[in-house]
Amino acid sequence: MNDETTQPPAGPTLSRRRLFAVSAAVGSSLGLGSATAALAAGPPAAHAREDAAHGHPAIVPFLGEHQGGITMPQQRYTYFAAFDCAAKKRDELVALLRAWTDAGARLTAGQTVEAAAGRYDAAKPVGDSGEALGLSPAHLTLTVGFGAGLFSKDGVDRYGLAAQRPAAFVDLPRFPGEQLIPEKTGGDLSVQACADDPQVAFHAVRQLARLASGVAQVRWVQSGFLPDDRGKETPRNLMGFKDGTQECSDLTKFVWAGKEAPRWMQGGTYLVVRRIRIALEHWDQMNVGFQEQTIGRKKISGAPLGMTSESDPLPLAATDKDGNPIIAENAHVRLGNASTNNGQQILRRGYSYNDGVNFVAERWPPWRQGMEYDAGLLFVCYQRDPRTGFIPMFDTMSKIDMLNQFATHTGGGLFAIPRGAANGEYIGQGLLASG
Repeated sequence: MNDETTQPPAGPTLSRRRLFAVSAAVGSSLGLGSATAALAAGPPAAHAREDAAHGHPAIVPFLGEHQGGITMPQQRYTYFAAFDCAAKKRDELVALLRAWTDAGARLTAGQTVEAAAGRYDAAKPVGDSGEALGLSPAHLTLTVGFGAGLFSKDGVDRYGLAAQRPAAFVDLPRFPGEQLIPEKTGGDLSVQACADDPQVAFHAVRQLARLASGVAQVRWVQSGFLPDDRGKETPRNLMGFKDGTQECSDLTKFVWAGKEAPRWMQGGTYLVVRRIRIALEHWDQMNVGFQEQTIGRKKISGAPLGMTSESDPLPLAATDKDGNPIIAENAHVRLGNASTNNGQQILRRGYSYNDGVNFVAERWPPWRQGMEYDAGLLFVCYQRDPRTGFIPMFDTMSKIDMLNQFATHTGGGLFAIPRGAANGEYIGQGLLASG
């Protein structure tokens, strides 16, 4: 059983398309303590069936051994949100995660966040904001994570979970050169929605945020996108290079937590997300040869320097006629390669982002002032243990990577992603039902 093949349970529910087409529509909002024990995701919406008829099933089941949105091919859009918990008691947190699990099963099946409950009352808000009505589920996935603050915050074990924090779930160290913005960093809970329609992804997080009212509030969000031709070739990032050529070779070894983790975390994984601003104005002034030396690959073909095809292995031992490495010692691809990191690998699922422009006034010659793009990479990666995955890898990169001239980490966090939920369970049940 996995996060792409598990089927949602059936039940008589209301599709997005029909929400406002019938008189008996959504009534009161979903109560946090009333999520059903056996999730009723219901039949697929009309557009979902239409997509399936054309050979492109639009539904990625929410329930399964692993949470969705980790190992499947990347969707075109993402909307990531981190939340701060305001819950006073563990029971409130349990009710929230029950509600999120129930809603996740429905939303990924192309339905409204709750089924019709009585007659429509014009004096009350409906249970779904409605902007995804009539849209395909668009391969929507929802991935829920737990931040360090869920286990202990400011030295307080708020929910009696401190003893259940995995040894691998360490705090990220401070890295050289990062300029983390507190308002875009951390969080007690995380939700990442991925879909092939940006409105579907935003709609899903919006519904979960509404369900969390009074229990958790949004701390920061970040949207991201991929080009439309992904799947045909490796997508290009905003620097114009193919991004994500190398794949993780063994999910069991490098991604899923095993018996070294607490039981609730076995089959889960650890998410590192980093908001990386790229100085595109400066990058665009560099000649192509310098850009290729910085990355370690050819810009057009994506082939490693000294090779002809994107899929060719990195010639890390190759030298030029003067004995210099063809791929520089501080080239980006060399520093991220498994052979440079004791054989360790991570599973990357990065997205580009563009948040407009910012005013900048330089404090050094030539004292320029003006606007700069607030754009770059929403770096997302999964690993079995951050202590052997992202942390040592980026510790080296943050010190000597040539790309540091253009890239600045401005936010993000580390989250424990628990295993998926089976029918009748809620996400994180193994943790929250303990103790």
